[in-house]
Amino acid sequence: MGDEFAGIRRSKDQEFDREGHAMTTMHDFGPPAQELTRLAAGVKDDQLSAPTPCAIYTVADLLDHLMGLSLAFTWAATKATEPLRAQTGDLAQAEPGLGSAANLDPEWRKLLPVRLGELVEAWRDPAAWEGTTEAGGLTLPGEVAAMVAMDELVLHGWDLARATGQPFHCDPGSTEVCFQFTTMSAAPGADREGLFGPIVEVAPDAPLLDRALGLSGRDPAWTP
Repeated sequence: MGDEFAGIRRSKDQEFDREGHAMTTMHDFGPPAQELTRLAAGVKDDQLSAPTPCAIYTVADLLDHLMGLSLAFTWAATKATEPLRAQTGDLAQAEPGLGSAANLDPEWRKLLPVRLGELVEAWRDPAAWEGTTEAGGLTLPGEVAAMVAMDELVLHGWDLARATGQPFHCDPGSTEVCFQFTTMSAAPGADREGLFGPIVEVAPDAPLLDRALGLSGRDPAWTP
Protein backbone atom coordinates (compact mmCIF):
# COMPACT_ATOMS: atom_id res chain seq x y z
CA MET A 1 0.00 0.00 0.00
CA GLY A 2 1.28 3.44 -0.77
CA ASP A 3 0.71 6.76 -2.47
CA GLU A 4 -1.05 5.10 -5.39
CA PHE A 5 -4.09 4.68 -3.12
CA ALA A 6 -4.12 8.25 -1.86
CA GLY A 7 -6.84 9.26 -4.31
CA ILE A 8 -9.14 6.28 -3.82
CA ARG A 9 -12.69 7.30 -3.09
CA ARG A 10 -15.99 5.47 -3.04
CA SER A 11 -17.45 6.65 -6.34
CA LYS A 12 -20.72 4.77 -6.46
CA ASP A 13 -23.78 6.02 -4.61
CA GLN A 14 -22.00 9.29 -3.79
CA GLU A 15 -24.09 11.54 -1.57
CA PHE A 16 -23.82 15.28 -0.94
CA ASP A 17 -24.80 17.47 1.97
CA ARG A 18 -26.96 20.60 1.68
CA GLU A 19 -23.90 22.72 0.89
CA GLY A 20 -22.95 20.42 -1.97
CA HIS A 21 -19.98 18.81 -0.24
CA ALA A 22 -19.32 15.16 -1.04
CA MET A 23 -20.23 12.80 1.81
CA THR A 24 -18.38 9.58 2.52
CA THR A 25 -20.33 6.36 1.96
CA MET A 26 -19.86 4.04 4.92
CA HIS A 27 -19.75 0.29 4.40
CA ASP A 28 -20.94 -2.28 6.93
CA PHE A 29 -18.14 -4.51 8.15
CA GLY A 30 -20.64 -6.74 9.95
CA PRO A 31 -21.30 -9.32 7.20
CA PRO A 32 -17.67 -10.11 6.27
CA ALA A 33 -16.61 -10.11 9.93
CA GLN A 34 -19.45 -12.48 10.84
CA GLU A 35 -18.47 -14.75 7.95
CA LEU A 36 -14.86 -14.83 9.11
CA THR A 37 -15.99 -15.61 12.64
CA ARG A 38 -18.04 -18.54 11.34
CA LEU A 39 -15.16 -19.82 9.23
CA ALA A 40 -12.65 -19.55 12.07
CA ALA A 41 -14.95 -21.58 14.30
CA GLY A 42 -14.93 -24.33 11.66
CA VAL A 43 -11.15 -24.68 11.53
CA LYS A 44 -9.97 -28.03 12.87
CA ASP A 45 -6.69 -28.34 14.74
CA ASP A 46 -5.28 -30.70 12.12
CA GLN A 47 -5.92 -28.07 9.43
CA LEU A 48 -3.61 -25.45 10.94
CA SER A 49 -0.66 -26.64 8.87
CA ALA A 50 -2.68 -26.89 5.64
CA PRO A 51 -1.82 -24.67 2.66
CA THR A 52 -3.95 -21.68 1.65
CA PRO A 53 -4.44 -19.81 -1.64
CA CYS A 54 -1.80 -17.38 -0.29
CA ALA A 55 1.29 -19.40 -1.20
CA ILE A 56 3.36 -18.03 1.69
CA TYR A 57 0.71 -18.84 4.31
CA THR A 58 -0.49 -21.96 6.06
CA VAL A 59 -3.86 -21.78 7.81
CA ALA A 60 -2.12 -20.93 11.09
CA ASP A 61 -0.08 -18.19 9.39
CA LEU A 62 -3.27 -16.77 7.93
CA LEU A 63 -5.05 -16.82 11.28
CA ASP A 64 -2.15 -14.93 12.85
CA HIS A 65 -2.36 -12.39 10.02
CA LEU A 66 -6.08 -11.97 10.70
CA MET A 67 -5.39 -11.49 14.40
CA GLY A 68 -2.98 -8.70 13.59
CA LEU A 69 -4.94 -6.94 10.87
CA SER A 70 -8.17 -6.93 12.88
CA LEU A 71 -6.37 -5.10 15.67
CA ALA A 72 -4.47 -2.78 13.32
CA PHE A 73 -7.55 -1.68 11.41
CA THR A 74 -9.53 -1.18 14.60
CA TRP A 75 -6.81 1.20 15.70
CA ALA A 76 -6.90 2.80 12.26
CA ALA A 77 -10.62 3.45 12.68
CA THR A 78 -10.25 4.94 16.15
CA LYS A 79 -7.08 6.80 15.09
CA ALA A 80 -5.37 5.51 18.21
CA THR A 81 -1.97 7.03 18.96
CA GLU A 82 1.00 4.76 19.57
CA PRO A 83 0.90 5.18 23.37
CA LEU A 84 -2.78 4.24 23.37
CA ARG A 85 -2.09 1.29 21.08
CA ALA A 86 0.59 0.09 23.48
CA GLN A 87 -1.94 0.20 26.32
CA THR A 88 -4.68 -1.66 24.45
CA GLY A 89 -2.81 -4.38 22.59
CA ASP A 90 0.48 -5.93 21.55
CA LEU A 91 2.10 -3.61 19.00
CA ALA A 92 4.13 -6.51 17.62
CA GLN A 93 0.93 -8.41 16.81
CA ALA A 94 -0.83 -5.51 15.12
CA GLU A 95 1.00 -5.68 11.80
CA PRO A 96 -1.32 -6.36 8.85
CA GLY A 97 1.58 -7.29 6.57
CA LEU A 98 2.86 -10.21 8.64
CA GLY A 99 1.54 -13.57 9.71
CA SER A 100 3.33 -16.49 11.34
CA ALA A 101 2.12 -19.70 12.92
CA ALA A 102 4.90 -19.29 15.48
CA ASN A 103 3.23 -16.10 16.72
CA LEU A 104 -0.37 -17.33 16.69
CA ASP A 105 -1.91 -16.72 20.10
CA PRO A 106 -3.04 -20.03 21.67
CA GLU A 107 -6.29 -18.24 22.56
CA TRP A 108 -7.01 -17.24 18.94
CA ARG A 109 -10.35 -19.08 18.88
CA LYS A 110 -11.59 -16.79 21.64
CA LEU A 111 -9.73 -13.62 20.69
CA LEU A 112 -10.30 -13.41 16.94
CA PRO A 113 -14.11 -13.11 17.15
CA VAL A 114 -13.69 -10.40 19.79
CA ARG A 115 -11.24 -8.45 17.66
CA LEU A 116 -13.45 -8.73 14.60
CA GLY A 117 -16.41 -7.47 16.60
CA GLU A 118 -14.38 -4.51 17.82
CA LEU A 119 -13.35 -3.73 14.25
CA VAL A 120 -17.00 -3.71 13.15
CA GLU A 121 -18.00 -1.32 15.91
CA ALA A 122 -15.03 0.97 15.33
CA TRP A 123 -15.91 1.49 11.66
CA ARG A 124 -19.54 2.28 12.50
CA ASP A 125 -18.35 5.62 13.86
CA PRO A 126 -18.56 8.23 11.06
CA ALA A 127 -15.38 9.85 12.42
CA ALA A 128 -13.44 6.73 11.42
CA TRP A 129 -13.99 7.57 7.76
CA GLU A 130 -12.82 11.17 7.97
CA GLY A 131 -9.35 12.67 7.97
CA THR A 132 -6.25 10.51 7.85
CA THR A 133 -5.09 7.53 9.87
CA GLU A 134 -2.28 4.99 10.05
CA ALA A 135 -2.24 1.30 9.16
CA GLY A 136 0.70 -0.93 8.41
CA GLY A 137 3.10 1.95 8.88
CA LEU A 138 1.37 4.05 6.22
CA THR A 139 -0.66 7.23 6.48
CA LEU A 140 -3.93 6.88 4.56
CA PRO A 141 -7.24 8.72 4.21
CA GLY A 142 -9.75 7.13 6.58
CA GLU A 143 -12.00 5.90 3.79
CA VAL A 144 -9.04 4.33 1.98
CA ALA A 145 -8.05 2.45 5.13
CA ALA A 146 -11.65 1.22 5.30
CA MET A 147 -11.48 -0.12 1.75
CA VAL A 148 -8.21 -1.90 2.49
CA ALA A 149 -9.69 -3.42 5.64
CA MET A 150 -12.79 -4.61 3.79
CA ASP A 151 -10.63 -6.09 1.04
CA GLU A 152 -8.58 -7.96 3.64
CA LEU A 153 -11.65 -9.45 5.33
CA VAL A 154 -13.22 -10.60 2.06
CA LEU A 155 -10.13 -12.04 0.39
CA HIS A 156 -8.77 -13.73 3.50
CA GLY A 157 -12.22 -15.03 4.36
CA TRP A 158 -12.23 -16.74 0.98
CA ASP A 159 -8.67 -17.98 1.58
CA LEU A 160 -9.67 -19.53 4.89
CA ALA A 161 -12.80 -21.10 3.46
CA ARG A 162 -10.95 -22.71 0.57
CA ALA A 163 -8.09 -23.92 2.74
CA THR A 164 -10.43 -25.61 5.22
CA GLY A 165 -13.07 -26.94 2.82
CA GLN A 166 -15.87 -24.65 3.99
CA PRO A 167 -18.39 -22.74 1.87
CA PHE A 168 -17.83 -19.01 1.55
CA HIS A 169 -20.57 -16.39 1.50
CA CYS A 170 -19.94 -12.74 0.68
CA ASP A 171 -22.66 -10.10 0.72
CA PRO A 172 -23.06 -7.94 -2.42
CA GLY A 173 -21.88 -4.73 -0.77
CA SER A 174 -18.62 -6.21 0.48
CA THR A 175 -18.04 -7.92 -2.85
CA GLU A 176 -18.45 -4.60 -4.66
CA VAL A 177 -15.93 -2.85 -2.39
CA CYS A 178 -13.43 -5.68 -2.86
CA PHE A 179 -13.88 -5.60 -6.63
CA GLN A 180 -13.41 -1.84 -6.76
CA PHE A 181 -10.24 -2.01 -4.70
CA THR A 182 -8.70 -4.89 -6.68
CA THR A 183 -9.64 -3.17 -9.94
CA MET A 184 -7.77 -0.03 -8.92
CA SER A 185 -4.79 -2.11 -7.80
CA ALA A 186 -4.65 -3.64 -11.28
CA ALA A 187 -4.70 -0.28 -13.10
CA PRO A 188 -1.68 0.57 -15.29
CA GLY A 189 1.06 2.07 -13.17
CA ALA A 190 -0.34 0.83 -9.85
CA ASP A 191 2.30 -0.58 -7.52
CA ARG A 192 0.89 -3.90 -6.32
CA GLU A 193 4.18 -5.44 -5.22
CA GLY A 194 3.78 -6.86 -1.74
CA LEU A 195 0.02 -6.41 -1.93
CA PHE A 196 -1.14 -8.89 -4.58
CA GLY A 197 0.42 -11.49 -6.86
CA PRO A 198 0.24 -11.53 -10.66
CA ILE A 199 -3.28 -11.14 -12.03
CA VAL A 200 -5.09 -14.40 -12.81
CA GLU A 201 -7.21 -14.20 -15.94
CA VAL A 202 -10.92 -14.72 -15.20
CA ALA A 203 -13.80 -14.64 -17.68
CA PRO A 204 -15.33 -11.15 -17.96
CA ASP A 205 -18.79 -12.61 -17.31
CA ALA A 206 -17.68 -14.54 -14.21
CA PRO A 207 -19.25 -13.70 -10.84
CA LEU A 208 -18.00 -10.42 -9.40
CA LEU A 209 -16.22 -12.13 -6.52
CA ASP A 210 -14.33 -14.42 -8.91
CA ARG A 211 -13.23 -11.40 -10.91
CA ALA A 212 -12.02 -9.70 -7.74
CA LEU A 213 -10.13 -12.85 -6.78
CA GLY A 214 -8.42 -12.95 -10.17
CA LEU A 215 -7.42 -9.30 -9.90
CA SER A 216 -5.92 -10.04 -6.49
CA GLY A 217 -3.77 -12.80 -7.96
CA ARG A 218 -5.95 -15.66 -6.78
CA ASP A 219 -7.31 -18.54 -8.83
CA PRO A 220 -11.06 -18.87 -8.08
CA ALA A 221 -10.73 -22.61 -8.79
CA TRP A 222 -7.94 -23.12 -6.23
CA THR A 223 -8.07 -26.26 -4.10
CA PRO A 224 -5.58 -27.58 -1.51
